[in-house]
This record gives sequence, C-alpha cells and structure tokens, in this order.
Amino acid sequence: MNTIRSVTLTAVFSAVLLGLSGCSGMSDQGRNTAIGAGAGALGGAVLTGGSTTGTLGGAVVGGIIGHEVGGSK
Repeated sequence: MNTIRSVTLTAVFSAVLLGLSGCSGMSDQGRNTAIGAGAGALGGAVLTGGSTTGTLGGAVVGGIIGHEVGGSK
C-alpha cells in the first residue's frame, strides 16, 4: 500500500513540475495560480494520506491563494 502511495505521489509531483515548465508565456497571476494549485494538491495529498478529496481540496485552496498573492502590482 505504501509503495502505491509513493509512486502516486512521485507521479503527481513530476506532472506538476512538467506542467510548470509550460508557464513561461503566462501572466504572473496565472503562473502563481498554477503554482499554488500544484503546491496545494501536493500538500493536500500528503496531509490526508493521498485521499482524492484532500488532493482536490488542496489544489482549490492553493489555486485561490496563488491567484490572490499574484494580484496586481
């Protein structure tokens, strides 16, 4: 069971890193939203032991925080 979680967490983390490499043409606010969502998903997965609800909830909260942090300058 722990092996499956470890592989899943590694795959999610790798997908986030690959997805962030496509952020070069994005606005600062869009990039911060994407980074926040990725970090939130990872944090939610870790804190809830890999539950889908925790991962999605973390992504939503992280995306909102990233969007607000990346507000107008």
